Amino acid sequence: MHVWGHTLRELFALGGVVMWPLLACSIVGAALIVDRTIALWRLRLSLTEFVAQLQPLVRCGQIERAEAICRSSDHPMAQIAGLYLAHRREPESIRATILRREGSLVLERLERRLRALSLVGHLSPLLGLLGTVTGLVGAFHQVELHGGQVQPDHLAAGIWEALLTTVFGLVIAIPATAAYHMFEHRVDTVAQQMQLVIAYLDEWFGCRSGAGLLTKTMEHPEQSSTIGVEET
Repeated sequence: MHVWGHTLRELFALGGVVMWPLLACSIVGAALIVDRTIALWRLRLSLTEFVAQLQPLVRCGQIERAEAICRSSDHPMAQIAGLYLAHRREPESIRATILRREGSLVLERLERRLRALSLVGHLSPLLGLLGTVTGLVGAFHQVELHGGQVQPDHLAAGIWEALLTTVFGLVIAIPATAAYHMFEHRVDTVAQQMQLVIAYLDEWFGCRSGAGLLTKTMEHPEQSSTIGVEET
């Protein structure tokens, strides 16, 4: 594959020493994107469908069947709902503490490695800028060495280094930053689903244990109806 009349190997060599940390960033960024894509792609569960399954069971007092539905899914929303049902007889303050703790642990697992991906997105253009500066320094050094009587080939190496490192830095940073924000949005969505399912369970059981559990979620408006439930 040729770009600008050179192979990728030749362009890498023309980019100078800064291309090596950029290469490391590209490998790490690609690995993180694949890892988080697989991890978050598996979390597919409709809040509407899940609530529609739980509501009639909870209203009829069939808590064990509701817990079985929660255990059948690995989605954090189902896990937190199962945890709620398992501790439904606990005092509200204790249940809220348990849900807050476990919800925080779940979100921490979902956000794992996202900081590293964000670091790749921020570090790559800075490395490209470093290469730009070192390339321009090299070009001006050639001017100094030749006493101002320079030929284009004397400046070519420095200019290549300056431009290539900038290009490769941006090529790495743009998809890394875009992927980071998409993954972060996905985690926020899951956190909101967890908060909403707790809010539904609070409504059905007439409790308030879910208020303000997960700081990443949007505030959920009060439900328009209240369903009374007798615990079994």
